[in-house]
Amino acid sequence: MFTAIAPRYDLLNHLLSANIDKLWWRRTARTFANILAQPGANALDLCCGTGEMALALRRQGRNAEITGADFSHTMLVLASKKKSAERPIRWIEADALQLPFPDQSFHLVTSAFGFRNLADYDAGLREILRVLRPGGECGILEFSEPQGFLGKIYDVYFKSVLPRVGRLISGNDGAYSYLPASVERFPQPPEILSRMKLAGFREASWIPYTFGIAGLFSGKR
Repeated sequence: MFTAIAPRYDLLNHLLSANIDKLWWRRTARTFANILAQPGANALDLCCGTGEMALALRRQGRNAEITGADFSHTMLVLASKKKSAERPIRWIEADALQLPFPDQSFHLVTSAFGFRNLADYDAGLREILRVLRPGGECGILEFSEPQGFLGKIYDVYFKSVLPRVGRLISGNDGAYSYLPASVERFPQPPEILSRMKLAGFREASWIPYTFGIAGLFSGKR
């Protein structure tokens, strides 16, 4: 599915979010500015798609080593074509549940809007923890469902307008119906935080972005 929508993926992300997605990536990267500024810092962006989160990390940490990993070869091809004025980003085709990296490889692991697509959230968290160095941090940027009146407006847009626009532009009937369905079944923040703690993360927290439409889960090894 992601391979099929890859050619229109960036366009639709920016269009359907009114470019707010760019702010979310930048804000997430700034959250980990101290780690990225450390000498010899290296970061892994999981489920990197076309590389926007990895590029935001690169802009924040000009000398850090950045790796982007994704299961979709087509997404990675598009990511590799994006230019970075600083050190190049390493792109790797990999399964987020079985990463091809030794234990304690990274100071930082991020994932932007890809974690909810994993087949096993707990296994994904354990794998993130495995490749983090002691004292390393993780940041999982994901959609959420805002509450109240805004939540009702969001629900109409997300479940009715977004799938129709997505189908029109991407030509894919299922992908943009899958998106709201995947967000709806993704556990609420308290449950994800509980799973993070059970996996072994400390100082697990969630910060809402844009009235709770999205939010950043973070934790430390």
